[in-house]
Amino acid sequence: MKKILALTLALVLALSLCACGGGNADTTTTDNGDAADTATVEIPPVEDLTGTDTSAIPGVEDGVLTVGMECTYAPYNWTQTDDSNGAVPIVNNPGSYANGYDVMIAQRICDTYGWKLEVQAIEWDGLIPALNAGTIDAVIAGQSMTTSRMEQVDMAGPYFYASIVCVAKKDSEQAKAKGISELTGTCTAQSGTIWYTDCLPQVEGAQIMAQSESAPAMIMAVESGTVDFICTDMPTAMGACTTYSDLAILDFSNSEDNFKVDEGQINIGISVVKGNTELKDAMDKVLAPLNADIFNAIMNQAIAVQPTI
Repeated sequence: MKKILALTLALVLALSLCACGGGNADTTTTDNGDAADTATVEIPPVEDLTGTDTSAIPGVEDGVLTVGMECTYAPYNWTQTDDSNGAVPIVNNPGSYANGYDVMIAQRICDTYGWKLEVQAIEWDGLIPALNAGTIDAVIAGQSMTTSRMEQVDMAGPYFYASIVCVAKKDSEQAKAKGISELTGTCTAQSGTIWYTDCLPQVEGAQIMAQSESAPAMIMAVESGTVDFICTDMPTAMGACTTYSDLAILDFSNSEDNFKVDEGQINIGISVVKGNTELKDAMDKVLAPLNADIFNAIMNQAIAVQPTI
């Protein structure tokens, strides 16, 4: 059933890509303020380092950076049928194009060095294996920089500073909660994330259900009523509420009654093969001058053009 739900949401997103833009995500409890704070933030131009010799950097010797992402994880990444708004072809899915925050960041890195960007669509659990097998050069897919993940790969970044929130139906009892101690009912989160392993166990009044295979499956679980709420990061929540107007974000970031997490565990990074310090350093050089406000401004650009129903 989870696979059917994930495929259904992915199909809905693919069929709805002509309706770009959409309304603002509804936020309950605390407004994170990202859209307002970054409305006037100027995104700096890409630095021109095309004269840099990168031919000895493992993975991009040919001038091509091959990046893996799900292509179903809006606003980080999604699939569309044309190259509008800067979308790039998905090389293992002819006729389809990838777009989203991850694509924007990847393109910025490639433009800096004059590399060509290739995107491969790979399921969440297959991203790290594909990287270590040499199928792709990097994973830019909304991955948190967790200790366990960084035992398997090296990570450049952060390329986004995340915060943990919940999502529930607007008209539900959960939407009235002022902190995690007031949350009750069934819940889930995406597999392979600290949302599921570290955050949900902190909600004493909740019944944790089986983890969702993907972000679309997680979102569909709360939208369909399979669970009462989900735990995720702010961009994923904003993307979900842009697509489904009956959902609300539960943001307890200004409350003591909030998830206790190590910020280093939730910030988003780029995975490269363990020991590939040359590629990691090249990416860090592009990311280092960008601050949280700039990342939020780019994310808002992605949310503004993500497919909506």
